[in-house]
Amino acid sequence: MMFALMSQPVMVRVVEQPTETTGVADVLIGAFGLTGVLILLALMLGGILGGILIGIKKLRARYDLEPVPESDALKIT
Repeated sequence: MMFALMSQPVMVRVVEQPTETTGVADVLIGAFGLTGVLILLALMLGGILGGILIGIKKLRARYDLEPVPESDALKIT
């Protein structure tokens, strides 16, 4: 008799938490945010690289350093 009481199945109902819906506005705001960060990063890296190239050019002019002949630009006429 004791085994008969213990062998009955137990029904458990799992209730999931409601999920927050993602709308079109949320997706657009996220996309614009990511795009803005990438644009700022590209501008900063471009400015740094441009500053380095301008600095190298000014240093070459100041100390009269000629570029290595193999690195001259192609002269197309």
